[in-house]
Amino acid sequence: MIDALTERDADLVRVRIGGLDRFYEGESAALLCSAGRFADAVEGRHPTVAERVLTDPVAVAREAVGRAGPVARLAAETGFSAWADVRGDAGGSAVSLAASVASTAAVGRTRPAPPSGAVLRETQGLPTGGSASVYDRPDGVPHYHLTPAERTFSADALDVLAGAVDLLADGSVPHGPRSHRRAVRRTVADRRSDDGPGEPSNPIPIDSLAAALRRHTRGMGVLDELFADDRVSDAFLSGPAADRELRAIVDDETMTTNVRFSRADLDALASRVRASSGRAFSRVSPTTDAALGDVRVAGVTAPASDGRGFAFRRRDDDPWTLPRLVSVGSIRERAAGLLSVAVERGAAVLVAGPRGAGKTSLLGALCMEVPVDARTVLIEDTPELPVAAIRGTGRDVQPLHAGTDRDDALAPTDAVRTALRLGEGALVVGEVRGSEARALYEAMRVGAASDAVLGTIHGTGGEAVRERVVSDLGVPASSFAATDLVVTLGPDRALASIEEVRGPDPGDLVRIASRGNGPESDGSGRRIGSEGGATDDADGTAAVATRVIDRGESTVVADLACPGETYADVREAIGRRGRGIGALAGVDRTDVSGIDAVSDR
Repeated sequence: MIDALTERDADLVRVRIGGLDRFYEGESAALLCSAGRFADAVEGRHPTVAERVLTDPVAVAREAVGRAGPVARLAAETGFSAWADVRGDAGGSAVSLAASVASTAAVGRTRPAPPSGAVLRETQGLPTGGSASVYDRPDGVPHYHLTPAERTFSADALDVLAGAVDLLADGSVPHGPRSHRRAVRRTVADRRSDDGPGEPSNPIPIDSLAAALRRHTRGMGVLDELFADDRVSDAFLSGPAADRELRAIVDDETMTTNVRFSRADLDALASRVRASSGRAFSRVSPTTDAALGDVRVAGVTAPASDGRGFAFRRRDDDPWTLPRLVSVGSIRERAAGLLSVAVERGAAVLVAGPRGAGKTSLLGALCMEVPVDARTVLIEDTPELPVAAIRGTGRDVQPLHAGTDRDDALAPTDAVRTALRLGEGALVVGEVRGSEARALYEAMRVGAASDAVLGTIHGTGGEAVRERVVSDLGVPASSFAATDLVVTLGPDRALASIEEVRGPDPGDLVRIASRGNGPESDGSGRRIGSEGGATDDADGTAAVATRVIDRGESTVVADLACPGETYADVREAIGRRGRGIGALAGVDRTDVSGIDAVSDR
């Protein structure tokens, strides 16, 4: 390295050996460059010293610092004297020659040493075979330290991994469901043939190598290992992302990490995002949104950003149901009963809230309240709703892909119109945000959607949602009145309010449920948080109970009555449904297998 740097400087130095790449950047790259500059400067005066710098820079630096003369002066001028304090990657000294490490097949790399002065909080193993540690740093920002599975591989295993990558790259192993295992097995066989008879000193972990190969050639590389940790919900690469640290949200804490991506890594990641979304991602189309496995990816690039940047968010493997939302305190059981009965009987419901409030999670739970014998047409631009899980309950779901930046997707308005032509059933719009709103509300107003109409929308309450729909999206106020319920979630992912829409005017929004109210409330103004714990609201206003339903004043409850039913019958059905959902939550039967087990269905 030092010899190569006698003629040039570099911001990043990569060394490949033994199936591993080591990336030296920042202070480490500057340290290597200083050795190259010193060797070049001292060669004319002391060739022997220049030669020794290439193989033992620490010893030469210590000798130079300890004496006077031109060698000491050159060491100071070139910055080479800093080598005198080098103690290695994890020596704890002020000067460290630390490298980010990755297998030669990897997309993404990790620094091997935690930050200086960091104190270990906890470590846990990952399903991939790697591990993750959390450190507390002196500056108060926690640090997430990932050790990928490849770091545990032997030199022989890493050599096999590199060979398997080559076989996939040159087409020697055709791509298919088992191509990664085949590439690993063929490489192992080739190595054994070259080495002659006998078993290798270290057994080759075929399954682990095939999994690593799949992550880095078809998945998101090191990010797949990061999201294998169920404590990680989000990760961010701010643009320009090349060689910058990834940040992650771990158990609701924002942390620095030891994960980095080179420009080549970002090229590979962008290519996989394009392939998944079917959309361009370039200067002409500088934003993108895609789903890679169980992770949603949003990306930006120039000219919308200084360079490429990405945000990653986990899509929950365990779909949310109303019993599960009750079990964690996001919603009270009677409110869950109201929503369940409303969806089952064909209400139009908008789920509102700020970004990250859990709107899609609640929408997915409501989709499972659609009657089993009803068809659901589901419109999304980026797949987020748990279609497979909903189908697993015996429901018939027809997804439609909508968007404006991919050639094979329906325009949002066309998607709504197509959904209405596909026959009777529930209509679900992943996010109401554009021109499709007018077609959607026109269908609701004239009754073209015969069953439930569900969707999410950004907004902090009924008035804000009405303003967005009417003023921003151009829906007539008379059409907005076709909405039955606006359900608002707070930033803590808990129910803030349920409002019924009685007419076209702003004053026609009436709150029928709010955080902490209802017959099960103790009236103390205690707030249910995202983890189910209770805290006191500062002003107590969240505990104000309107009792609209109990006083017989809810127009929605009246409209939900079937022929021959009274208002009281519907109110009792809501109560029974809520108690049934609460009973499931109480015995931890909150997965999709229990949602049709409520006694009144």
